[in-house]
Amino acid sequence: MAALIKLGQMPVVQRCVWNHFNKVTRSISTSKKNSDTATTTVDSSSSTEDKNWVSYGFDYYDKNEDTSAHNASFFFSVTLCLVFGSFAFAYAPDVHRRDWTQREAYLELRRREKAGLPLIDPNYIDPKKVKLPSESELADVEIII
Repeated sequence: MAALIKLGQMPVVQRCVWNHFNKVTRSISTSKKNSDTATTTVDSSSSTEDKNWVSYGFDYYDKNEDTSAHNASFFFSVTLCLVFGSFAFAYAPDVHRRDWTQREAYLELRRREKAGLPLIDPNYIDPKKVKLPSESELADVEIII
């Protein structure tokens, strides 16, 4: 999340140009000779306030923007996704109807027990209704078991 916000605000080319122009070069002369000049680089992003501030990774230059983006991303990811997502998953209706099929199976077993029928009938379909081919029709067919 932090990387998406950071990259969305500052593309690669802009980052390269920004880092190049962000450094300020100042010359300090201690002698009258031009060859004895020393240069230092001062980063303009360092502020006098909050020197010990460490960024969360959302914005490296503005503390308020960084904190706001950090709080918002954790609110949405933890509160909305984890808490409400878990609640919705736990209390969602049974879409695969597993409870219904198990309840129907118990009712069918109870009905068969009361009627004195076997619990599982070997002839699921009445054998009189099944039309099988005759022996002459099966004479040329190879039967693989």
